[in-house]
Amino acid sequence: MGNHYKLLLVEDNPSNLELFIDILSITNYEYVTASNGLEALEIAKKERPDLILLDIQLPGMDGLLVVSKLREMEETKNAKIIALTAHAMKGDKDIFISKGFDDYISKPITVKLFLSKIDEILKSIST
Repeated sequence: MGNHYKLLLVEDNPSNLELFIDILSITNYEYVTASNGLEALEIAKKERPDLILLDIQLPGMDGLLVVSKLREMEETKNAKIIALTAHAMKGDKDIFISKGFDDYISKPITVKLFLSKIDEILKSIST
């Protein structure tokens, strides 16, 4: 796994955040975290992540609003963004992609799927 990619993980639930951090800690990816939409926008502007893992249900500003703002910002308009959602239903992927996401991962996650999705998206950056 490459170590030259930077990820931003946006998750407000402390248990979920801890799980994602535990999983990412076994990789060589550099990552930063945010616990709400406003913080995510500030960190994304400063850090310019290659990949943003964005929870949909966030306090204050939901993930759909955050992704639209990220797509408007020069620093993040081309970043890959994956929705993290507990509300995975048939057709959701098309909805998320139409809103500006590149893909989505449904919660609860499996470690294998989570890491393979991240690898898949990051490989698409370098091709």
